[in-house]
Amino acid sequence: MSTQKSNRERTLFLTQFSMLLAIEAIVCFTPLGSIPIGPIVATLGAIPVIVAAIVLGTGAGTAMGFFFGLFSFIVWTFMPPNPVIAFVFTPAYIGGNFWSLVICFVPRILVGLVTGACFSLFSRLFNKHRGLSVLVYSLSGILGSLINTFLVLGGIFVFFGRAYAGAIGKTYELLLGLIGVTVLTNGLMEAALGGVVAYAVCFPLRKFLKRI
Repeated sequence: MSTQKSNRERTLFLTQFSMLLAIEAIVCFTPLGSIPIGPIVATLGAIPVIVAAIVLGTGAGTAMGFFFGLFSFIVWTFMPPNPVIAFVFTPAYIGGNFWSLVICFVPRILVGLVTGACFSLFSRLFNKHRGLSVLVYSLSGILGSLINTFLVLGGIFVFFGRAYAGAIGKTYELLLGLIGVTVLTNGLMEAALGGVVAYAVCFPLRKFLKRI
């Protein structure tokens, strides 16, 4: 009986992970992964990673983050949205190097790791306060999204600052300010979206899965 239950749980896990992976591919490889909100464009690549980390666990979220990075690498290598700056995400372009791979993969992987770790921590801290569930879910999603924003933009500034500034036609002295503006616009919008989805999707989904 326990073997049947174990096989059933494994099958359910693989099915859920595969569905989220398919959604990740859709948001990474199609325009459906970008939501224009006025002048701001929020990208959805971190959303399946956040959902996987909260619903399936930190390990699954970390693995989904790897696929997020892999899909981003494929996009920036073979069909870059902006070839001029593609070198910061892939060494396939002149100016790219090992740090391009770090920027492309590490922040994405950490989305899943940070989201899952935060959710586990907050769940233990506030397990006696069910009214704070919205905080547990939303804050985990927000922090997971922000780690991607800060590490990607921070990595670009640290490892490719002058080359990136030249590629976009700006002076290096203005680059830090431009990065700050990006964090305050796209970054915060994506973080808010991650927080909303973390609670709106993951909270009812986890309750439903417990009944199966």
